[in-house]
Amino acid sequence: MDDLRQKYLSAIAAAGDEDALEVLRLAAVGKKGEISLKMRELGRMSPEERRKVGPKLNALKDEINAALAAKKAALADAALEERLAGEWLDVTLPGRPRPQGSVHPISQVTEEIIAIFADLGFAVAEGPQIETDWYNFDALNIPPHHPARQEFDTFYMHRDAGDERAPHVLRTHTSPVQIRAMEKHGAPIRVIAPGRVYRSDYDQTHTPMFHQVEGLAIDRDISMANLKWVLEEFCRAFFEVDEVELRFRASHFPFTEPSAEVDLRCSWQGGQLKVGEGDDWMEILGSGMVHPKVLQAAGVDPDAWQGFAFGLGIDRLAMLKYGIPDLRAFFDSDLRWLRHYGFGALQVPSLHGGLSG
Repeated sequence: MDDLRQKYLSAIAAAGDEDALEVLRLAAVGKKGEISLKMRELGRMSPEERRKVGPKLNALKDEINAALAAKKAALADAALEERLAGEWLDVTLPGRPRPQGSVHPISQVTEEIIAIFADLGFAVAEGPQIETDWYNFDALNIPPHHPARQEFDTFYMHRDAGDERAPHVLRTHTSPVQIRAMEKHGAPIRVIAPGRVYRSDYDQTHTPMFHQVEGLAIDRDISMANLKWVLEEFCRAFFEVDEVELRFRASHFPFTEPSAEVDLRCSWQGGQLKVGEGDDWMEILGSGMVHPKVLQAAGVDPDAWQGFAFGLGIDRLAMLKYGIPDLRAFFDSDLRWLRHYGFGALQVPSLHGGLSG
C-alpha cells in the first residue's frame, strides 16, 4: 500500500490537465482500479487480517480521492488565472447605449384626459370593440335610415348566407360603452369611455381606426350648465391655460336632445395654436343632454333621471396640443416620428406635475 500511495500521489501531483487526472482516478479508485481490486481481496482474508488491512485500504482510498479533488481544484484555478490574464474588461468604460422606446402621443393624451376627468369625479368604463347592431345604433336612438348605418360609413362583420340576424359592427363610437355602464351600474353615474373606434374614412384628418372618449353624467338635477362647467374645466386643464371661452352651437345628434357642438376660442399665430385668445373659433366636440329614449334603452327611468353626454376625438386633441399636422402619421410606425413626438416613460401625466411632463 505504501508503493500504491507513492505511485498515485506522485502521478496526481504531476498531472497536467483534467483528462490526465480522470485517467488516474479510474486507474486507482475506479471499479477496476488497483485500490478497488485490493478491497475486493478483503473477502478472502481472515477476520484478523481484515481488521488490520481494511482500515488502511479505506484510509488510502480517502487520501487518493482527496488528492484528486485538490488537484482538480488547482487545475481549475490555474485555468481561470490564465483566462483572466488573457481576457480583460475595463469596468470604467460607459455602458453600451440601449435603444429606448417612447410613449405614443395617443397613449399620452389618453392618460392626460383620464387624469383630468378622474379629478372631476369620472370613472373609466370599457367595452368591446366589436359591438352588436343594437348597442351601437338602436340603443342610441339612431334610426335605420341614418347615414351612419350605411356600409359606406360603417364596417359590418360577415354573416353566413341564411343568417337573418343583424350583423355585428366595428363600433363607430364609444357611446355603446355608456349604455353598458348604465345597464350595469344604473344611476347616478359619471363615467368616461376612451377607446378605439372604426369608420370607413381615410384622409389627412380621418383614418379608418381612431380614438374617442365619451363622457356621461346622470343624476337628478343635471343641466347644460353642468356640462358647460365640466368642458371648461377640462379645456383649461388639458391646454394648460388659465382662461378658456367656449361657444355652444345648436346641432342635432340622435342620442342627445338638446344637442350642441362646442367651439373653442383660439388664435393661430405663425401656425401655432393659442387657446383662450384671439378671434378664431375651433370646433372641438359634440355634446348635449341624454335623450330619454337612450335612458330607457339602458334601463334608467327618464322621468327620474337626466344628464349630459359629450364626445371628444383623442387623436384630434393630440394634434392640436402638440402641433401634429397629419393624422395618418399616428399609425405609420415611423421611428423618426415616434422619437420626435413620443414621450418618455417617466413623463406620467398628472395635474400637480403638469400634464405634458
